[in-house]
Amino acid sequence: MVAKAKKVAYFAHLEHCLKTYKRAFIVHADFVGSKQMSDIRVALRGKAELVFGKNTMVRRCIRNMCAADPDDPHPEWMAIVDVMKGNLGFMFTNGELDELDAVVKKFVMPAAAKSGVIAPVDCTIPKGPTGLDPAQTSFFQALNIATKINKGTIEIISDTKVLTEGVKVGTSEAALLVKMGVKPFEYGLVVHWVFEGGVFDPSVLAITEDILLGKFMAGVGEVAALSLATNMPTAASFPHLVINAVKDITAVAIEAEYYEFDAAKRVKEFLDDPKAFLAKCGGGGGAAAPAAAAKGGAAPAAAKAAAPEPEEEEEEEAAFDLFD
Repeated sequence: MVAKAKKVAYFAHLEHCLKTYKRAFIVHADFVGSKQMSDIRVALRGKAELVFGKNTMVRRCIRNMCAADPDDPHPEWMAIVDVMKGNLGFMFTNGELDELDAVVKKFVMPAAAKSGVIAPVDCTIPKGPTGLDPAQTSFFQALNIATKINKGTIEIISDTKVLTEGVKVGTSEAALLVKMGVKPFEYGLVVHWVFEGGVFDPSVLAITEDILLGKFMAGVGEVAALSLATNMPTAASFPHLVINAVKDITAVAIEAEYYEFDAAKRVKEFLDDPKAFLAKCGGGGGAAAPAAAAKGGAAPAAAKAAAPEPEEEEEEEAAFDLFD
């Protein structure tokens, strides 16, 4: 009866958390000690709620909740069922996940290597004195580590790799590292999944607003390029069409020596005295220099118009009187 009461209480608590909190970390807790877990709970007080339980209970609770309301089966909850494998728990919150991530990274503790555990990292013992007396030589001999006796202590002759990442720790390796006081591993809560309207890989936490904006602008650029290439105006290509039109009009105006609008006046000013114009614009050339180079022929055309022309130029000028 006591076990059943505890199970009912756990179901009620997990259901309350799923309905109350908007998001959560699904964390892995292998080799995390009770004192370490207690410190994490204290650090999360007022920010988040840590909930652990058997995976079978979690899956059963979520299935019962979804089946209780057929009209709203909550597929985002059902997504949790598929990932509940291993020593997992929830870190529920309505706040920002960045705060929880900071707590997770803060409470990572060094740990000694244990026999039979898969090594999460490589471990190399550096050469030099070990501080162990000669009676401990057998530990090094078991691992084929070359040593010598120097001033009454064991000294390792060269750097030696003792543990390899992904390989199970042996009894001899674990005993030697304990003797030397080396704690090569670090353990803490590890974020395996992010829950917020569904279950996502924790790599989504690295996505910032700048990255999203950059992706969006790159997409807009692709749409604009496609629109221009197919001659199909869109909202993305409209600014480019306006700019290109202004460049064309300015080029025609400079060729015709018609300077009645600002863009043409600024190009004319640049062509008359480039150094003075650049000095006036702070050395950057302003908007007139790019406008003069529009279409790849506006500036040469303007230079041609500014250069001495044969007398038939009067006929060309008469042809453009319609601008007056």
